[in-house]
Amino acid sequence: MGRENSLQQNSSEKQTSDRYRRLTPTAWVGSVPVGSGHPIVVQSMTNTDTADAEGTAKQIAELAAAGSEIVRITVNNKASAQAVPEVDARLQDMGVSVPIVGDFHYNGHLLLKEFPKTAEILAKYRINPGNVGAGKHHDANFKTMIDVAIEYDKPVRIGVNWGSLDQQLLTKLMDENATLEKPADASDVLIEAMLQSALLSADAAESFGLGHDKIIISAKVSRARDLWKVYRLLAERCDYPLHLGLTEAGMGVKGIASSSAALAPILADGIGDTIRVSLTPEPGANRAKEVDVAQEILQSLDLRSFAPSVTACPGCGRTTSTLFQEMARDIQAYLKAQMPVWGKQYEGVEDLKVAVMGCVVNGPGESKHADIGISLPGNGEDPKAPVYQDGKLVTTLQGPNIVPDFNLMLDNYVATRYGMSDSVLS
Repeated sequence: MGRENSLQQNSSEKQTSDRYRRLTPTAWVGSVPVGSGHPIVVQSMTNTDTADAEGTAKQIAELAAAGSEIVRITVNNKASAQAVPEVDARLQDMGVSVPIVGDFHYNGHLLLKEFPKTAEILAKYRINPGNVGAGKHHDANFKTMIDVAIEYDKPVRIGVNWGSLDQQLLTKLMDENATLEKPADASDVLIEAMLQSALLSADAAESFGLGHDKIIISAKVSRARDLWKVYRLLAERCDYPLHLGLTEAGMGVKGIASSSAALAPILADGIGDTIRVSLTPEPGANRAKEVDVAQEILQSLDLRSFAPSVTACPGCGRTTSTLFQEMARDIQAYLKAQMPVWGKQYEGVEDLKVAVMGCVVNGPGESKHADIGISLPGNGEDPKAPVYQDGKLVTTLQGPNIVPDFNLMLDNYVATRYGMSDSVLS
């Protein structure tokens, strides 16, 4: 009976997941396809003053090197808009070709018209319907930005935030809700206002002539459960590609945990075509941490592979030696450092799974499940380390050179299993 219930639950979970899977148009952001079953795209955003063309180009290059496939920049005044061509030129000089998205609020309709070169260079425009003007100016300003997108054949992200929502629309829905016999909760009305703001804006953009395949939607909040609700409703109401992410996640562990909790359930539902993890970095810290976290979320869900993964046990009283911790750290760093070279030489190497375990309890079993794994001796165990490849014991390492010996086996395994691609050989 227990097994039957488990099978029924698994079937129910699959049906729930399939409910949200849908075919979207492909929105091309520069050379990067978003939607229509293409791999989920990782993107990020600079925190430099865009008017500082040198600093902005440098950070864009760092984010691209970390794996950001789209990078967004703030375009908030004339100085920043005027700097975009120089940013682009510097990136070209560095050999960086990542698509750059312009983030516009309040004055985008003015900047895009005044700086046509910037409008031409940017790969996509991000428009927040709540920040394009009020009253009669709202529609006119929004149309101006859409007209520019049409002129330069650019896609648009209509990005709604609950912190900067169209107040006229929200007030209207709140007033209507107050007249109902059983009014909805205010938070539900807020979510409905977000949905309507995004979808009515998309309808308006299409009525102005923007192609259906030129629109990406986002509706960002700051709490995980609200994000699940918003995007599940969006997935039911439209077929536009969806950009996922919290408005702000926070710093350090809190930001990583919040982003993972928010994104994982809806990504597992089949919702989402591009993601950003909005981490607050430590002062002076590398901005690329948000790219690493986004990649890890996708890789943990088996939605994409970016680099070989290392499974390592957390340690316990059986593993008082730090050898397996140091080895896991060093191997992970080595694999990531090798990927720029391996990625060109060895097709599929990003799917490699490595296990570095610390004792006999789970070590051999985890090593067998990995492509290549080592079970290091735990506290009180015989100082021998069995190595498994493709589920089979191939050797046992011992002595002071366990780490370099295993690294050599790792290199040989990659070269033997993945070989040299035909494109490189030719």
